[in-house]
Amino acid sequence: MLMTVPVHDMIMLPGISFYFKTDLFEKSGYTDISVGDEVLFLLTKEPVDREDLTPEDILPVGVSGRIESVDAEGEYSIRTGDRVTIDSVEIDEDEIRAEASVRVDIDDVSSEEEAEITASIKQVLVSYVNGFSWAAIARSYFTHWKSASEILCAVSGYLGISWEDKYRIIETDSKKERLHLIDAVIREAIEINKVSEEAENEQKEHNEALYRENAIRKQIEILQRQLDEMHPESVSDARRFEVKIAESGMRGEAKKEAEKVLNRMKQEGQDGHEYGMLYDYLDFTTGLAWQVDQPEPIDLREAEKILDEDHYGLGKVKQRVIEQLAIMALNNKQSGSVLLFVGAPGTGKTSIGQSIARALRREYVRISLGGVRDEAEIRGHRRTYIGAMPGRIMQGMNRAGTMNPVMVLDEVDKLARDYAGDPASALLEVLDPEQNNNFTDHYLNVPYDLSNVLFVCTANTVDSIPEPLLNRMEVIQFPGYTSSEKLQIAKRHLLPKAMNSMGIRSRNLKVSDGAIARIISGYTAEAGVRGLKKQIDNLCRAAAVRLVKGEQKSISVSERSVGKYLGINEIYHEKVPDKARSGIVTGLAWTAAGGEILFIETSLAKGTGKLTLTGQLGDVMKESAQIALSLVKNMFPDEAAVLEDHDLHIHVPAGAVPKDGPSAGITLVTALTSLLTDHPVAPDTAMTGEVSLTGRVMPIGGLPEKLMAAVRAGVKQVFIPKDNVRDLDEVPQEVKDALKIIPVTDVKQVLNAV
Repeated sequence: MLMTVPVHDMIMLPGISFYFKTDLFEKSGYTDISVGDEVLFLLTKEPVDREDLTPEDILPVGVSGRIESVDAEGEYSIRTGDRVTIDSVEIDEDEIRAEASVRVDIDDVSSEEEAEITASIKQVLVSYVNGFSWAAIARSYFTHWKSASEILCAVSGYLGISWEDKYRIIETDSKKERLHLIDAVIREAIEINKVSEEAENEQKEHNEALYRENAIRKQIEILQRQLDEMHPESVSDARRFEVKIAESGMRGEAKKEAEKVLNRMKQEGQDGHEYGMLYDYLDFTTGLAWQVDQPEPIDLREAEKILDEDHYGLGKVKQRVIEQLAIMALNNKQSGSVLLFVGAPGTGKTSIGQSIARALRREYVRISLGGVRDEAEIRGHRRTYIGAMPGRIMQGMNRAGTMNPVMVLDEVDKLARDYAGDPASALLEVLDPEQNNNFTDHYLNVPYDLSNVLFVCTANTVDSIPEPLLNRMEVIQFPGYTSSEKLQIAKRHLLPKAMNSMGIRSRNLKVSDGAIARIISGYTAEAGVRGLKKQIDNLCRAAAVRLVKGEQKSISVSERSVGKYLGINEIYHEKVPDKARSGIVTGLAWTAAGGEILFIETSLAKGTGKLTLTGQLGDVMKESAQIALSLVKNMFPDEAAVLEDHDLHIHVPAGAVPKDGPSAGITLVTALTSLLTDHPVAPDTAMTGEVSLTGRVMPIGGLPEKLMAAVRAGVKQVFIPKDNVRDLDEVPQEVKDALKIIPVTDVKQVLNAV
């Protein structure tokens, strides 16, 4: 009976005894097995179950064998015979049938060479096993091995020789080549095992060192915790930050980053060169608020009361703030527009942010952006840089200690840009409610939620603010204060605060309304009250000197005695002249400090028709002069003929002050017309508006400030572009009552009226 049995990953060479369990034959369907039965071993490419075996799985070379004995436990001893070539294989459900022919060995090696290589292999194996505890047992086995084939069959399972190498040896016909292959395969396997064992030992030693280090660290932490409990005043940095991280409410990426830095700090030790940097990062990070406080209920009546207490006037501004608070109250969260307060210095833009914070019962943070030109000032520096710091936004959040402060970004119009980046672009993410819930400061390096912050921005003008940034904000204009409003602000706020800060009691100093009005009109020239505050402080300081010297026990300051305390250096204000002259017209201008009047003066002199412009005019104003001249020549060709042999000079006084802007067009046209037609214009008539080549009057900006300047200068009648009529809502009523305001659409309307 010839049994056909498939096997995989076995080195079966001729003349070697092998031992098999019964299940090897049972899997192939053989149960009745006797001593003397012959076996054909089919070698398979991959380990395959009997049910899935196909002829394609069988390798071309196999091995024959004979069953020599069977013991009581059902273990068979099989002696291999020849190597065979598998000629054909048939496989069905019941049996495997194969035809094979003997594969003859090429006897091309001498017995001496074979004995020499066999001895060499034994020596290599002896040397290899000497390092193991079972070396003596192994050496006793080595003495019984008579050939290299027998050695290979015995040790291949222990050395991890690959199936590909085993089969290469089986299919080799040359005995000499097979012998050398066995030698090479065993030596290579031994070297691989040596390298693997060395790596394993090194890894084991490394792991043991780590386990020991971790155990020591844990023991140190336990002892340190016990010391901290016994001496709370001397808690270690690492322990203190552990507690801070646990109590901070950090989650996700923030907590992972903090714990990572804390572990680095522990490993670095206090003497490490990075310890200070790691300490500063953890100190800053754990100082931030990571959980949103429950917002206080918004009481609009209380908010209105606080705004009225802190600020006189500004009715429209207060109304817009109240609307914002109402939206927040309805949504029960931060919502609505980012407010941009625009106005002259001293009009209360920044201080109203403090009032909003007080009304909401939130923390107040002010961040000055004037002159900031480095993007890292907003986003922070990466911690890889020496001296790295968080950006101003996150520094403000750290100072606030809460996630929902009122943050005033002051002077956004004074941001600059250079090679270090564009800070205005960095602010886009900060102010965008769709993005700022995941704002990432480069220093912090983890997202931080800014969506609960109420941002308020301030600026003197919107001209220098980039359009993308301006689009994220709602512009609210802060008009300048009228004289009566300044009087009330001084009486209610500025004077009491100045006296209180200098320790002057109310019974020791009395300042009349006339004195304050004199200070406003004679010592200040502004739309806001910053200069007024300085003068009142000067007055109080001068009074304090007299009180301390004992010259007077109480001081009363009247309108006539203001000069004793503030000196006689009153500020000169442009006033309209008493007498009208041809070629001179009063115009209105806007500056960052408020409105001003200016005079356009024109004159003719014998010459060649040259035009001269003086008064340090900007490019826009020079263009306005050219347009005005062309327009006047078209409207009055006969009168303009004189310009052919005369030089025209246009001058705007105060030549040391730069002047520019598109609002002097109708003033220039009127002045030139007055000069050429010799018709004087009443000096108490002023005008503002740009003009086109067709004579159309176009709108301008800064109308409230200009009209207030007109009242201060004694102007009675003002021409404005009709498109600016809507801006009159922003003008105080007392200013409108003091002026005759005439809207016009064409410059001819102005010329006909004057």
